Amino acid sequence: MSISVIEQARIQAQVLVPLVKALQAELGEARANALVRNTLGDLYRRFGEEFWKAKKEASLGQAVASAFKTYARDDALAYDVIEQTEDAFAFDVKRCAYAEFYQALGEPELGFLLVCTADFATAEGFGPDIKLTRTQTIMQGANHCDFRYRRNKGESQ
Repeated sequence: MSISVIEQARIQAQVLVPLVKALQAELGEARANALVRNTLGDLYRRFGEEFWKAKKEASLGQAVASAFKTYARDDALAYDVIEQTEDAFAFDVKRCAYAEFYQALGEPELGFLLVCTADFATAEGFGPDIKLTRTQTIMQGANHCDFRYRRNKGESQ
């Protein structure tokens, strides 16, 4: 059985949290966070591209729903689907074990940097016609995360 994404995040945090804190101390928080965000962004963008190619599903709703089942494995996320169509997948995360983990560490800002910012980079990997909108996260203190994926048909970007 493969290791769940939440377990991967917990294991990675053992190395990444002290590394990012050391980078912040050395380079300053803004510069270190930008470096981490850009580096991880490239990695997650490639992950999104590979995922999208592997799915080969015409339906955005089916593909993104499948991805979030992977992230939700081992009771990591509780979420309500708001809309699932060929060109949209909208849902609200009501409970997030990733946020609970980083909040228990006393590092929700690093949790946002290391976990939540990956969502946008991964969505970029899905293609230029796929857009993610999210206005709030549990990691940053909201009572839910509002994910809205849409395919913008006919728009060139």
